[in-house]
Amino acid sequence: MHPSTESNALDLPASPASSCRSVEGCDDFCRVALSVFRFIGAAYATGASDCWEAAYRFADEAPGISDSPLLVARAAALVRILRNGRHCDLRFMPPSCRRLSKDEAELVRLLTVARRREAGELKAVVGQLVGREQESVTVQAVNALAFC
Repeated sequence: MHPSTESNALDLPASPASSCRSVEGCDDFCRVALSVFRFIGAAYATGASDCWEAAYRFADEAPGISDSPLLVARAAALVRILRNGRHCDLRFMPPSCRRLSKDEAELVRLLTVARRREAGELKAVVGQLVGREQESVTVQAVNALAFC
């Protein structure tokens, strides 16, 4: 995903998770998911297949992940849904960066809300993000990833 302007970010209301601007503020699962998102973003931006291999390798080596191929597949599904539901690309930082883009902070927020099992809040946040027509499939994708 190529860099975009701040106006292309998700623009959701602030929350504790979305105010997180650093990888250090994320829990272990969100750090793993964030790295996988970044490798997937790099794959879309460059077209390089080795980015996909890096995503799978990273997930394989991450502690606490029982099914790493499923994690990567679910992260990729969510990225595809979000890309199709927006008029701009998601903005990802390089995999080694400690800061979070605004889009990444919102992805962390989605996962955090889903992992707390706050269905009403998740539905509201997703509805603002992708609109009603893709709300259901996006909620399913976020929940599937959050409990991988």
